[in-house]
Amino acid sequence: MTEPTRPATRPDQDVVPFGQAVRAWFAISLQTFGGPAGQIAVMQRELVEERRWIGPQRFLHALNYCMLLPGPEAQQLAVYVGWLLNGLRGGLVAGILFVLPGMVALLALAAVYVAWGDATAVTAIFAGLAPAVLAVVAQAVLRVGSRALGHPALVAIAVASFVALALFGVPFPLVVAAAAGVGWLLGRLAPHTLTSKRQRGHDGDGPPPLIPDEALHAERPSLARTLRTLTVGLVVWAAPVAVVALFTGRDSTLTSQGLFFSGTALVTFGGAYAVLAYVAQRAVETYGWLSPTEMVRGLALAETTPGPLIMVVQFVAFLGAYHHPDPLTPWTAALVGALLTTWVTFVPCFLFIFLGAPYVERLRGNRSLSAALTGITAAVVGVIANLAVYFAVHTLFATTHPWHWGPLRLELPQPASLRLVPLAIAAAALVMIFRLRWSVPRTLAVCAGLGLIAALIGLPVA
Repeated sequence: MTEPTRPATRPDQDVVPFGQAVRAWFAISLQTFGGPAGQIAVMQRELVEERRWIGPQRFLHALNYCMLLPGPEAQQLAVYVGWLLNGLRGGLVAGILFVLPGMVALLALAAVYVAWGDATAVTAIFAGLAPAVLAVVAQAVLRVGSRALGHPALVAIAVASFVALALFGVPFPLVVAAAAGVGWLLGRLAPHTLTSKRQRGHDGDGPPPLIPDEALHAERPSLARTLRTLTVGLVVWAAPVAVVALFTGRDSTLTSQGLFFSGTALVTFGGAYAVLAYVAQRAVETYGWLSPTEMVRGLALAETTPGPLIMVVQFVAFLGAYHHPDPLTPWTAALVGALLTTWVTFVPCFLFIFLGAPYVERLRGNRSLSAALTGITAAVVGVIANLAVYFAVHTLFATTHPWHWGPLRLELPQPASLRLVPLAIAAAALVMIFRLRWSVPRTLAVCAGLGLIAALIGLPVA
């Protein structure tokens, strides 16, 4: 049953001062390392625990919806929460700032890579940040799990999701669908399994949010609003591609990139990891935009820059347009290709949230939907744990190899390729966060310095 009496705030009404929200999102944007797990952890710590602008259950409700969408779920979560706090402009600012530092950093690194072939000092700094993020991700798994898993049945869903993803390579959409189905069944057959002391109140581990749920931004969904949002969103999404095609031709590399990455934005279910193999295969083998070595280098840079990992497509487009610039100069084509690809990759994220959020908010009181989303919430813990393992393996080991045995699908590290410097930095970061209880920004700053020092004295950092 829906919640019909909840009043809707005005579309232009802010529940936190807009300037304060902008500063908060900018601070968050500088800490978005470590892929979705680390990014979700940063937002939970900043918005739920420290600023207390939104309650943990409302935060997880928004995350559940974002997990169902194609595209980077952490960036979509930022748009959703920004919309809840400050309406349309809040969602735009949150989503733009979330990707801006990573876009600028990777654009600069791509330019340095093309001009000089390496970016040793900058790469060393990022190499210090990557293992530090392992501690942030570990903190995220523990905190999200402690809040979301209030019953053994939910723990079982989380474990099953992790096993399905990590050991059997089950497609991400199937895992989410199965978790939703199990949650719905539990809601019908054993509803007591979906509630806990933490969920009955605001949160069993801390004070309530400063902003009550009913004060958060809301808009009544309507057909007129949906059509207006869809029309504006599609025009904004497609217009740059049309302009590029008009000036460079329908068969140009830039037009091909705009169309290809527009399509890619619609199929990235399960995050960037699920689609990177497809992007690499098409970019390297079909289009010839860059070499396999350059693709691996771009992925390594994207792994250690802030923002969503899917930002690697900007590096792919930069190099592809630089190598095939007609009719522009190489540097102009590279810049246009990078910016166009970033645009068509992230504009759909805003469109999905602004279209669906009013409906998702309206259905918060629907018991069947809430039960299904509770199942997804439990699965999210397993998803974050799986991403954490993936990130740890590829951060601490230089090489991995696939291992298959029947239905088992594992990516095993080569023990001899263990990176001792990242391992030491990761251990130091764990001590800083869990033992010394340092803040995440302070921990990241120290670890970035450790990475630079290690590179300066000749130790292998990557």
